[in-house]
Amino acid sequence: MAKTSTTTQGLRAAIERSGYYPALVDEAVEAAVGGEPIRSYLVHQETTFDQNEVRRHVTVLVLTDNRFIVSHTDEQAADSTSPTPYATTSTESVKIGRISSVVVSRVVANPESYKPGTLPREVVLTIGWGAVSRIDLEPAACGDPNCEADHGYTGNSTADDLSLRVSEAGDGPETVREALAFAQSLSEATADTTR
Repeated sequence: MAKTSTTTQGLRAAIERSGYYPALVDEAVEAAVGGEPIRSYLVHQETTFDQNEVRRHVTVLVLTDNRFIVSHTDEQAADSTSPTPYATTSTESVKIGRISSVVVSRVVANPESYKPGTLPREVVLTIGWGAVSRIDLEPAACGDPNCEADHGYTGNSTADDLSLRVSEAGDGPETVREALAFAQSLSEATADTTR
């Protein structure tokens, strides 16, 4: 990453602010981005509760001119494979042209009095590029309640490679704004058919 880029410096500062193994996360993201200029980014640190354990993980999304990069870091407690706690970091690089869907779901309070520009209370960003698909099947039926024939199955196939939820209550209004800005940048990039 070019050290002179304002966007790159902003990304590094956001990774540092997350407080989640910033040196490890920054190195993984920098290696994945390489020398490409960064158009947009989103850093999302999340804490989850798993029975008696508190687990943290961070997801970093980066948009360059040609690629969408996902970096995810999880921490693990000591276990039978490691006597000390450890972290796992993975990165995936996807060509912009492979992204098949960008879904932005907004949750707004009091929709009857909604005013344009009001920040949603929650945003869910779902991005699909064909690496992971989910199939939901259920038995098909006809309109006859007495029918006992086998009508096969019906269902949906959904691209569900990445789903990220941010909320004003949990992450703060600035993170919600950043998620919307990143989603818009990614949507615009996928609309450019020259890629």
